[in-house]
Amino acid sequence: MNRGMLKLAVVGSRSSYGRLAGITAGIAVGVCLLLLLWGGANGLSARDDRGAWLRETGSSAVSVATATGDPAASGPATPVPLTPDTVLMRSNLEVFRDQLINRRDFAALSPTTARIPGIPSPPAPGEYYASPALQRLIETTPRDQLGDRFGRFAGTVGDAALPGPDSLIVVTGATEAELRQSGRATLVSGFTTNPYGASAAAYSTVLLIGAIAVFFPVLLLISIVTGLGAAQRRERFATLRLIGASPQTVSRIAAVETAAPSLIGAVLGVVLAGLLRPATAQIMVNGTRMFEADLGTGWEAATAVVGLVVTASALVAAYRTSREDIGPLGITRAMQERAPRAWRIMPLLAGLAAMITAVVIIRVLEARVPWLESPLLIGGFALILVGIVVIGPWLTRLVSRIGLRQARSAAAVIASSRIQRTPVATFRSVSGLVIAVFVVSVFAGASSIIQDTDAPAARPGLLQPTSLHATVGVGATPERVSEAAHRAGQLEGIRSAAIGYGPAALHERGAGPEIVLRAADAPGLGFAAIPETEFVTVDSSFLYYWTTQPLALAPAPDRNLDGLAPVVIVVGTDGTPQAMDRARTALDGSGVTAIPGTSPLDIKLQSSTRLVQGLAVLAYLGMFVAIAIAGLSLAVATASAVLDRKRVLGLMRLMGMPVSVLRRIITREAAVPLLTVLVLSIALGFLVAWLMVTGINDTYRVTWPAADYFVALGLSLFLALAAVGSTFGLIRAGTAITSTRFE
Repeated sequence: MNRGMLKLAVVGSRSSYGRLAGITAGIAVGVCLLLLLWGGANGLSARDDRGAWLRETGSSAVSVATATGDPAASGPATPVPLTPDTVLMRSNLEVFRDQLINRRDFAALSPTTARIPGIPSPPAPGEYYASPALQRLIETTPRDQLGDRFGRFAGTVGDAALPGPDSLIVVTGATEAELRQSGRATLVSGFTTNPYGASAAAYSTVLLIGAIAVFFPVLLLISIVTGLGAAQRRERFATLRLIGASPQTVSRIAAVETAAPSLIGAVLGVVLAGLLRPATAQIMVNGTRMFEADLGTGWEAATAVVGLVVTASALVAAYRTSREDIGPLGITRAMQERAPRAWRIMPLLAGLAAMITAVVIIRVLEARVPWLESPLLIGGFALILVGIVVIGPWLTRLVSRIGLRQARSAAAVIASSRIQRTPVATFRSVSGLVIAVFVVSVFAGASSIIQDTDAPAARPGLLQPTSLHATVGVGATPERVSEAAHRAGQLEGIRSAAIGYGPAALHERGAGPEIVLRAADAPGLGFAAIPETEFVTVDSSFLYYWTTQPLALAPAPDRNLDGLAPVVIVVGTDGTPQAMDRARTALDGSGVTAIPGTSPLDIKLQSSTRLVQGLAVLAYLGMFVAIAIAGLSLAVATASAVLDRKRVLGLMRLMGMPVSVLRRIITREAAVPLLTVLVLSIALGFLVAWLMVTGINDTYRVTWPAADYFVALGLSLFLALAAVGSTFGLIRAGTAITSTRFE
């Protein structure tokens, strides 16, 4: 192989340059997407690792001695002493508007060797460290709505302890007595590095399935792009064979011809990924963006991707050329496709069987076998993806045979005949869009997960949606509680502030079957029928959002509060966000509450549905990527098919066939395989989504997808029409009489 022969084979005409430019551009887009997706996966992992410390629960801060004489009784709880290498911690989730704030209260000895992630030393009582995003929020919000909850600002939490730049995290200082009296403090000597806890396997499984779902269309794009202009290359290679080039030489030329633009495109893809990284980092995922540095893959990964893409492209080009058996007589002996057989359904069935087996193990047998569940779910999903591509030609051929029998026009006869002869090549052109529809359906089904977490409507006998309640710490005195309730009741937008009482002995253990209220406070809590006594009682389930049946008040057995302790403060507001946040700040900053003020409306923020909604952002982002890649793949594949058949289509025009008929032929050849597998892809997508959801949590259920899904589906069909329509100009120019000249 010499330089002149290589130049003759690769360049020399405008179409050759266009083909090389198309391969370069396609590879650049594919490599760029691969690196961005790889960087996104790294970013998610890094984000979760930095936020792992927030999952630390610590160990019990008290020890219980068994009382003598009665084995069933428990002796007094004795505190575990605080040491220089431990800290006392209380974890809370606070709410501001519709955002969650991760709050950690700490008490430590001075000096201490304990280290809290993101800050130089534990804050002193009354001081706090806040993430930059939270501090900006505090500085732009009236203090009585947010800032007064935390104390004096001592500094910011470092990025090393923040999942993302928008994370709302606060670390506050408190006294040891305050945390112990809350009854919710734990001792911490170190912080966990496991970001997922018990759900690590399920979380990793979901991420891997999502990665496979988005990477697969990218690989299809690269595969389709490298085959651009195959017919033109065959003609040039036949000329080389005629002047004496050996088959091995032709294969090497094909490899070099593909490797050169692939290398240029891959390098451009790396540069493009670097330029797009800042924009990619702005995408919100589960309430926060990513740090730009997290999206980097490193030069090692970029080099590996470039090397793999170039090597694979060159090897595939050489293999395809050797398979085409280009002869020395100036012609190319086309390889006849073998008729697809029914065995092609096996990979799809195997994938479904694997996923169903995993669900049966988890839900029917109620056994947890992590080492088997994840491989079955991930492997099954990958097999289904491959199975759709494998079974597509078989289904396409079956439909084309039916279409040929029903054909009533020249376009229908020609298109059906070609599809029947070349079902593999025909389906390959739409395989990207078929896979995209499947991926879109999986994402839409998974993101339609719902839980029954709606708070009940405002009704007498139920805690009102615009009210908040906070549990009183066991060490708070009645005087301090009364003062806190009185101050809260004087705030703007606060309509009532009531104190609920319970037996002091039960309160120390954190339990109480009933709550005693002053009858005068009952109307502010939404009760209508109020006994004519000074004190009334109501079941403690009144405070829980899952209570849906109204509760009735009953007269209190005692006419005073002797033997009772304040256990809860309930504040009624006018429902405005400002009033709700003032009430939260008044309760959380009073120093008498053990748990932050909570409203029935907060349940949607604190339930796992919020996590699902955050992951839905990734889902619809994946949908966009898959659809965009599929549209580009279909356009490239259709253009390639037109170029490969330029001689045949040109002869048809010489025979008098209008260009409009040629366009209908190309359109039918794309529409038949697409519509054949489209319904199958949608049904399989939702089935796979249901299998994944039930395999992870049986409390979830899949419902009708959001309107975004139908928009995405319509966009897929629109891109298909646009991709086919983009080749109409190529059909007219490429089949003109002046272009149809050959020996």
